[in-house]
Amino acid sequence: MFEQLDINQVRMACFAGIFLLMALLEAGLPRRQMKSSRLKRWPTNWGIIFLDALLVRLIFPIGGVGLALLAQEQGWGLFSLLGWGGLVAGVLTFLVLDFAVWGQHVVSHKVPIFWRIHRMHHADSEVDATTALRFHPIEILLSFVWKGLVIVALGGPWEAVLIFEIVLNASAVFSHANFRIPAGLDNILRFVIVTPDMHRIHHSVLRRETDSNYGFYLSIWDRLFGTYVEEPENGHDGMEIGLGPALTPRAHSFPFSLAIPFLANGDTRPERKSGLKEKVDRQ
Repeated sequence: MFEQLDINQVRMACFAGIFLLMALLEAGLPRRQMKSSRLKRWPTNWGIIFLDALLVRLIFPIGGVGLALLAQEQGWGLFSLLGWGGLVAGVLTFLVLDFAVWGQHVVSHKVPIFWRIHRMHHADSEVDATTALRFHPIEILLSFVWKGLVIVALGGPWEAVLIFEIVLNASAVFSHANFRIPAGLDNILRFVIVTPDMHRIHHSVLRRETDSNYGFYLSIWDRLFGTYVEEPENGHDGMEIGLGPALTPRAHSFPFSLAIPFLANGDTRPERKSGLKEKVDRQ
């Protein structure tokens, strides 16, 4: 059985590998022309990522896999109660955790206090591999508590939790990456997983597009619950990313980003693009 240190090393190695691959694809096959350079955005995004990792390590040193091991040892959780194990329990653990993350994401948009925290993620003026982990420390800690409760309540195999955490990190980086996938392949992949073109719509400045495509890995939940949007109103090249003039222009600042949950709402997202497009729609 893995020691906790070995598990962390496995996760970090997987994350480093997928991030490096996505960064190379972004450089070689960009989907959108960036209006803000990496030099301007990445120091803040990486600063947030390192702060989040440090806080989680200090406050929750046991980690999700450690909780799964503890639950198994103590006989906690639904699967222990039912006597289920092996592949069935592992697959169900993965699916329930993915749905739980999807549900948490929906709540972070629909409940005002959670939206104030989550909007730091959306305030980024571009979407790329670093945006995937640009979450406020408060949200990261709340997220860990939520996933921890689900892990303990299920009592599923620790191996399934490890695989889920690796896939979750990898899929988040993949779905935020700014690289081009051929349209035909993208359409096929979307039937199963969230692609960059699918998730980018979620970062649109238009409210109805921001409130869609919540998935991190599996795309089925958005299709089942009617939150799936296939294409952005203004196209991927023309769509505006961020939260508008009140928050996005200053989101490259590390102190400002951390302060976003405590600022006045500043939510000026329109439902649709104003101007000519609205006039055409009325005709």
